[in-house]
Amino acid sequence: MLRFMPVGDSMTIGSAGEHTWRYRMWEHLRETHGGPFALVGPRETLYDKATDTPESYEYADPDFPRAHLAGWGEGWLHMAPLIGEAVRSCRADVLLVSLGLIDLGFYTNADQTAENVQAFVAQARSANPRIRLVVLPVIPNVRATADAPFAAQVTRFNELLAKALADLDEPRSPLLLASPPPSYDILHDTYDGTHPNASGEHKIAAAFADAMHQAWDVGKPYET
Repeated sequence: MLRFMPVGDSMTIGSAGEHTWRYRMWEHLRETHGGPFALVGPRETLYDKATDTPESYEYADPDFPRAHLAGWGEGWLHMAPLIGEAVRSCRADVLLVSLGLIDLGFYTNADQTAENVQAFVAQARSANPRIRLVVLPVIPNVRATADAPFAAQVTRFNELLAKALADLDEPRSPLLLASPPPSYDILHDTYDGTHPNASGEHKIAAAFADAMHQAWDVGKPYET
């Protein structure tokens, strides 16, 4: 059985009333993987904007394996110390990672964030030397359209991310950089310039699914 762990920030945990891209990925794998699999992780909830807590179970469709390691306002900085135990306890095989926007926006610059990527990979491998990662580059949000220095940090981090994954890649523990969704439009694929709406959820899931299919022959190309 392949155990997939979604790892991310607010775009991955989602908020009350949403499906999340995790749900879209589960639907896709259920239809195309052709073998047993599970979504795993130490958390299950959505973020509740009304109470400002990650305690909601109000999924648009709660009937799916909701496990994940994602948090509203959490980035590479926060996940690097957690990932080893999460991989170990949940016996994860594949990490589907979407992180970085919150780091660059509030906590660390591009170079510091890239250092946290390396720490994250090291901790994940300490728990499972054969762990596989699929990592999505940072998708610029609405802030990047008006804040040139922030936009430059996003661009630089994505360059550093690609280099880090290439440098750290190894046959027994492959690191795969997914391609950004080519048609992703923050005006049409988010509800607030950052967080994905239904079409955005599909496009993020497709980025992970297509990368795994092309590189590892997992599942099939994503159909929207």
